[in-house]
Amino acid sequence: MLSAQATLSGELRKHHLLTLDVIGPQTSEDDRYNPFLHYRMDVTFRHDSVAYRVPGFFAADGDAGNTGATSGKVWRCRFAPDHEGDWSYKVSFRRGGNVAVSDNPQAGEPVPIADGLVGTFAIGPDNRPADHPGRRGRLLFHHRQYPVWAETGEYFYKVGVDAPENLLSYADFDGTFHDDGQKDDLIKTWAAHEADWRAGDPTWAGGRGKGLIGAINYLASEGLNNFSFLTLNIAGDDRNVFPYISYDNYERIDVSKMDQWNVVFQHGTDKGMFLHFKMSEVENQGLLDGGDLGPQRKLYYRELMARFGHHPALNWNIGEENGKWRGKEETPVQTTTQRLAMARYFYEHDPYRHHVVIHNGQPFYDLLTPESHYTGLSLQTDQPDFSRVYDEVRYWHGLTRERRMYVKPWAIAVDEPGDAQHSLVPDADNTGKAHNDARQNALWASLLAGAWGTEWYFGYKHAHSDLTLQDFRSRDLFWDQCRHLLTFIEDHRPDLPQMVPANDLTTDPNDWVLAQPDATYLIYLKRGNKSTNTLTTADGPYRTWLLNPRTGKYALQDEPLVATGGLLRLPQPTSEVEMDWVLLVVRE
Repeated sequence: MLSAQATLSGELRKHHLLTLDVIGPQTSEDDRYNPFLHYRMDVTFRHDSVAYRVPGFFAADGDAGNTGATSGKVWRCRFAPDHEGDWSYKVSFRRGGNVAVSDNPQAGEPVPIADGLVGTFAIGPDNRPADHPGRRGRLLFHHRQYPVWAETGEYFYKVGVDAPENLLSYADFDGTFHDDGQKDDLIKTWAAHEADWRAGDPTWAGGRGKGLIGAINYLASEGLNNFSFLTLNIAGDDRNVFPYISYDNYERIDVSKMDQWNVVFQHGTDKGMFLHFKMSEVENQGLLDGGDLGPQRKLYYRELMARFGHHPALNWNIGEENGKWRGKEETPVQTTTQRLAMARYFYEHDPYRHHVVIHNGQPFYDLLTPESHYTGLSLQTDQPDFSRVYDEVRYWHGLTRERRMYVKPWAIAVDEPGDAQHSLVPDADNTGKAHNDARQNALWASLLAGAWGTEWYFGYKHAHSDLTLQDFRSRDLFWDQCRHLLTFIEDHRPDLPQMVPANDLTTDPNDWVLAQPDATYLIYLKRGNKSTNTLTTADGPYRTWLLNPRTGKYALQDEPLVATGGLLRLPQPTSEVEMDWVLLVVRE
């Protein structure tokens, strides 16, 4: 049962996206009475077992991504119900000075044509194929070391791209950034990936968007499962990505551009991709409200949550390279109080409690406090051979464990291993041991140290860099090695949440070991395997799989190996004996 002023669209099934459109005040992006600050629509969706208060947003004519409309009377709320059965909704719609960023539910005054609208609807079971990524439900962190899918309980391990940071600096998006004199030469066409677009894939405004949609298709076809992007780089390196109608206005949102962004994000979601929202960078951390949690920053966060928070797998990264760690300051450096306040705002206002992280920059010590609402770390390192990755992950996990009385466990991802100049180089520049280092010291090091994933940065001294990349095929050969890791995990599903680093269990000091003692061991044989290498474990038979991480080929050993006297002699590779190998050992 729905009101004549409200329309609910979408398939009424669990985890399917629903859109509630409310006919509200007629206004425009540039109306003197700012529709983004001075109106507030929230919708409470209620089920017997749960309730969500979801922020709404001004949607112009309701199809702005295609029409380019800047005015209209459609106000929208997006919601993906996570329970079958009967639901109700109730609309709160108020107006008043800065009401959108007020936490007072009675702030301002009601808008009579829309406030108080109610309706009911019934949600049926998800009818998509069993392997459809949407059936997994929302990705839950909630102070776990590894996130899990709400429906299956299985953990998620990510490997994908952290670059280019200006992924959304795209010529096919609406907006004033194309010719405003701010680094216009960095705007992308993604032409190299237009051929990856497929019939039936989304576009907008008469066929625009094929290049970027094709780029996501390519990443998914390579087996990668996440991508990352800045949503605000005013005053930064690129300066073409922002949600606003102009470079200098931080209080008015470009509605059609946001709709087009969401087409890209939705396509990623449909492909099973994790979305990494990076909401600021070091240069602009103090751009909004001087770094405080003031009306500009609250509006920015609210709009992101309202327009994109319905996606099931994402994190909010408060800031790339945030804090005080270098001499140059384009905008004020955020303080500990400000860093904590931003995470608290998402904790209090994101109806889904998505993962909230922050990136170094400044080390994370000031955030290891009882009042911190961060649920994880976004970690970068600084060595061209990636040699700090393993130890850094171990260090920060160890520090949170030491303070467990007042610090909850954090999920740690390595989101920019390597250095700024090189990091993951293109295939064409893979001379010497560059990709070997990336595979050994970052890709597998992250996993064996207890991280929940890796995202790759592209150094500025190479073509196809963090700012200039428009062709992900520039690293096509290395994506194969990433896929080998993810395929190995998916095929065997080692119980990572129950495993801990235990390198002293093998006799080779070069090995990295993740262990569920006396049950399962994941061993990275970084320097091959010597005939004398043994594993300390309980007596009994063990099945062993040996993976070549360069080719993805692995084999189950013909017969179980038997541990006696508390020792298991580990099998040796028959070729490339000095190279790295991966060994999975499971007790029968």
